Amino acid sequence: MTDTATASQTPPPASAPVTPAELERARQIVGAVSEAFGRKVVGQTALRDTLLVALITGGHVLLESVPGLAKTTAAQTIAQSIDASFRRIQCTPDLLPSDITGTQIYDAQKSTFVTQLGPVHSNFVLLDEINRSSAKTQSAMLEAMQERQTTIGGTVYRLPSPFLVLATQNPIEQEGTYQLPEAQLDRFLLKEILDYPTPAEEAEIIRRIESGVYDEAASPSAGVGLADVVYLQDLAKRVYVDASIVNYIVQLIYVTRHPQQYIPATLADYVEFGASPRASIAFMQAARALALLHGRDYVIPEDVKHLRHSVLRHRMILNYEATADEVAPETIIDAVFGAVQTP
Repeated sequence: MTDTATASQTPPPASAPVTPAELERARQIVGAVSEAFGRKVVGQTALRDTLLVALITGGHVLLESVPGLAKTTAAQTIAQSIDASFRRIQCTPDLLPSDITGTQIYDAQKSTFVTQLGPVHSNFVLLDEINRSSAKTQSAMLEAMQERQTTIGGTVYRLPSPFLVLATQNPIEQEGTYQLPEAQLDRFLLKEILDYPTPAEEAEIIRRIESGVYDEAASPSAGVGLADVVYLQDLAKRVYVDASIVNYIVQLIYVTRHPQQYIPATLADYVEFGASPRASIAFMQAARALALLHGRDYVIPEDVKHLRHSVLRHRMILNYEATADEVAPETIIDAVFGAVQTP
């Protein structure tokens, strides 16, 4: 699964249907990445699928969990499995935008400025505790995510492809943090909430630590190249989406904006604002990627339902009453899906 081996297998134009041979090729690539992921990360199948969907769509992921639930390990393992560059950025209040995007340094010997690219110029970037960085730094990073480029000293530098950002935030410690504005949250394709491992999974983690699985020498081999990822991204664009699925997605998003007309008033009163058109786009892109992960060349309604929490939990804005009554966004999302007939 090298870059050279797949360079000649570039999928046909987006209008061409996906062939069985292409699906088999996609299955091999996904299987290789999943196997490498499973060798180091115990459980966390939802996180694995989220990372693969983001990788195939070229989107970014916001992860929320308490510390120690393998977020860094998962991101690093995915990067190693596809032989990609990986950088981890620990966000702090004194972190500057130039610390992420890059800056110019004066070379006294040559009497000129030399550009030094920041850590964002990597295939995989883990922004640990993004809500600890200042609003200005958050904006600089999110601009790089959206534009896929940075500007240093008036010169534009393109980010590598594929490019995937995993941003994390800690929900239990809010002192000294800067909450991400809703408009910036909307730019993340998916938001995943990680939970503690089961006792059996935690015991397996301890056994793997004792056996040296997490040692640097035991890193998974890079059996997949960057060209394989580009191949998956091009292939996903050709996954068939029926008009009924498109209408289903649009109706769901419409209900989030007019909940009083479709879901019980006791729940509708908690909704401040519904989802933006980015949610519809995210459903389309992510559903196509999920279908490809499951070995299909077409999207089914279950793909949309499976992604409902990841796509909408950070896009539906609830009011203060919802926070006071401890109403989770997932409860509202489930009610929205229950109000729209499945095609």
